[in-house]
Amino acid sequence: MSALRHEMAGRGFDDKRAAPVVIQLSCHVAASLAGLMLFFGSQRVALQALGLLLSTVGSTGVGTNTHTSSHYATSQRRWVNEALTYFGYPFFLGLSATFWWHKHVVVHHPAPNIIGVDDDADFMPWLALTTHEMSGARGWRRVYYERCQWALFPVILAGNGFSMALSGWRHLLDCLADSDRRSARHWVDLGCLVVHLAANLGLPTLFLSFPEAAAAYLLRITLMGYAMFAVLGPGHLPPEAARLTPFDKHADYLLRQTATTVNFRPGRLAFVCSGLQYQIEHHLFPHVSHVHYPAMSLIVRDFCQRHGLPYRSYAWPVALWKCWQTMIRPNGVVDDVETLRRSGEIGRARVSVSENPGS
Repeated sequence: MSALRHEMAGRGFDDKRAAPVVIQLSCHVAASLAGLMLFFGSQRVALQALGLLLSTVGSTGVGTNTHTSSHYATSQRRWVNEALTYFGYPFFLGLSATFWWHKHVVVHHPAPNIIGVDDDADFMPWLALTTHEMSGARGWRRVYYERCQWALFPVILAGNGFSMALSGWRHLLDCLADSDRRSARHWVDLGCLVVHLAANLGLPTLFLSFPEAAAAYLLRITLMGYAMFAVLGPGHLPPEAARLTPFDKHADYLLRQTATTVNFRPGRLAFVCSGLQYQIEHHLFPHVSHVHYPAMSLIVRDFCQRHGLPYRSYAWPVALWKCWQTMIRPNGVVDDVETLRRSGEIGRARVSVSENPGS
């Protein structure tokens, strides 16, 4: 890993290059606002639907773009990264920035798909992602996981945006109530969230009644839940992305990250993803700006092949279909991550799995 980092730095990939990132962000913001203007200003259903679609695409781009800032990878200046994160998450999307920093940067990145550690790998009680979770259920719940969850998965996704927003509010309010955890960051976060609600529920009343404005806001959150899953889900939910036991939390960093992570190819929609299609590169180098990932991917793929590390990349529709396959037939939990180094790839029939992770 040290040699790989040295090579990446030597090629200039440590340069933050804030300008192109901010320009991309401006385009996403403009697209989202244009979509909202079309939605609220039109009386035709077709144009309103087009406006919602454009707004969702633009807002997704804002989220993926400022995700780079949340890793302090947009600018050399720390305050710039934090300002952009506050803008993108609590102010624009209504998701607590301090919650995101804790959930995603502090917990998820060091331990992706580690059962009992990574909350992103835990969808219980709504969905069972592993055979261990399924085997622990009894009665009607077991029947639901085995026969129904795959069909209800698209319906459950409708609550994805609400779940993240509420989790963010709980985290933030808990921190504000605890003098040992409370800091100026939490107050800034709260202020941005309040302004977000005021803008998204207040300004639309210029065009709609308050109940209609509230209904429109809830609809937008629902669509954003689907959109963010479409970008974030393919990186860790396909069957090829291993689920590991807590004992692997401190396993070899390179193997742990590549075994649990999958790339996808969005084609012409790459601008929406802001580098998140390169999940392997991002997990190995979260401090690097996403503008470098396309060039880095060639080096990382060759490195993984030479060292027997998993490196998987699928077309975006295929990766999304694989996420659904996980709902149809949940994965086992890999007993020993080192077996994945020896095999060089992950498949249900080729890895040792455990029905009791952590045992």
